[in-house]
Amino acid sequence: MKRYLEDEKMVKHCIAVETIMRALAKRLGEDIELRGLIGLLHDIDYDYVSRNMSKHGLKAVNILANLLLEDFLEAIAGHNEYNNYVIKNERAKIIAHALRVSDHVADLIVVTALVMPHRRLEEVKPETLLRKLKSKDFAKGVDRSRILEIEELGLKLEEFLQLGLNSMKSI
Repeated sequence: MKRYLEDEKMVKHCIAVETIMRALAKRLGEDIELRGLIGLLHDIDYDYVSRNMSKHGLKAVNILANLLLEDFLEAIAGHNEYNNYVIKNERAKIIAHALRVSDHVADLIVVTALVMPHRRLEEVKPETLLRKLKSKDFAKGVDRSRILEIEELGLKLEEFLQLGLNSMKSI
C-alpha cells in the first residue's frame, strides 16, 4: 500500500478504516479478513487522482484488478458517490455501504481526538462523538448523513460510534 500512498496521514486513515471494517464485519457476521482488506485498500488511488473525486475509486479498481474479486472491486469503486459509479452487485452494494460509513466515522473520530485537551484518541468518548456529530459547525468535511446510514445495516448509531472508537483505540 505504501507503494501507492505517500502521505502518512492517508496510510493511517486507511488503517483506521480497515480496523472499523473488521469490527463491523465481526458484529454483522461477515468475513472479517476480506472486509478489513477492502477497508485498508479503499483509498489506494488517492495520490494518483490528486483529490479529483470524480476519478477516486475508479483508479483503485485498475490498481487492484488482479488482486480482488469483482464485487470487492465494485465496492471500492462505489464507496465514493462522486465518481458516478453504479454498483450492479447486491453484495458489493452492502460492502460499499459499510465502507462509506466506516470511512466517514474514522474521520469524525480523528478530528474529535484532535480537539481534545491532549489530542489523544484515549480521551474521546462515544457521547463526545455523538455531540460533535450533531454540531454542524464541527468538522464540516465529515458527511454526517453517511454516518447516520449505519442504521440501514442494522446497527444503532450509538453502538456504531462505540464500535468505531473501540476499534481505533485498539490500533
